[in-house]
Amino acid sequence: MNLHQNKLDAGLYCVPTPIGNLGDITLRGLDVLRSCDMIVCEDSRMTGRLLKAYDIPSKKKIIYNDHASIETRDYIVSLVAEGRILALVSDAGTPLISDPGYKLVRACFDAGVYVTALPGSNAVLPAIQLSGLPSDVFTFAGFLPRKVSAVGKMISEYSAAPETLIFYDTASRILKNLKAMRDVLGDRQIAVVREISKLYEESIRGTISDVIDRISGNAIKGEIVIVVEGAQKSDEDFDVPALIRSALSTGESVKELAARLASDTGQKKKDIYNLAIKLRDE
Repeated sequence: MNLHQNKLDAGLYCVPTPIGNLGDITLRGLDVLRSCDMIVCEDSRMTGRLLKAYDIPSKKKIIYNDHASIETRDYIVSLVAEGRILALVSDAGTPLISDPGYKLVRACFDAGVYVTALPGSNAVLPAIQLSGLPSDVFTFAGFLPRKVSAVGKMISEYSAAPETLIFYDTASRILKNLKAMRDVLGDRQIAVVREISKLYEESIRGTISDVIDRISGNAIKGEIVIVVEGAQKSDEDFDVPALIRSALSTGESVKELAARLASDTGQKKKDIYNLAIKLRDE
């Protein structure tokens, strides 16, 4: 395993930056920031503080945010094409994840210049780890809209999705948005995870109503991630007789398949067991 960065090729390097604890940046990320010619960033002050914390000499910075012009984008691409090494960073977290940068990376690809992404700090994965909800399959939908009416519309698009859902939100809108979420999804299990990797990190878990009760009247602060239980399948979504026949054909015992299908479908194990006996003896 190589712990030291080899000489960098010309290109655009997407470098994750800490979302809370400054120690969360990777060794490779620091190597790129030290070695690059310029840094493409949202806010030069935020990036400057990170460089200062790690005694990295000041670098020329190019501001690239939601308001960046096509000319700025083309200028950055031209620098890479000329053989420069540029680091792309966000104020906090992984570039392009609910963050500007997609169009820039796409323009680099279209121009045929080298782009790579370093793994590292983000809020999505720690939030699902701290949620207590299924993490094998999930959908990250980005920031909830500013208007409550738009929130309801957005949530409804995911209402039937069986996987865990993840949204970013802000403290000022969290209560209104949770109520809108409950109106659309019902009282599902959720986790409101805030201040990830910071001193007051917290994961508030329970039904949507439980969480609303817990945070009502409290001045909840910080960056927020909402993790939501996926839609539960109803009985009519399962062809239980077909599932039983399939299991019997593989040699699975009635006892084993009854326990497994009860867990999978939410139906009573006794009912599945009795149906399996009947189908086996047909």
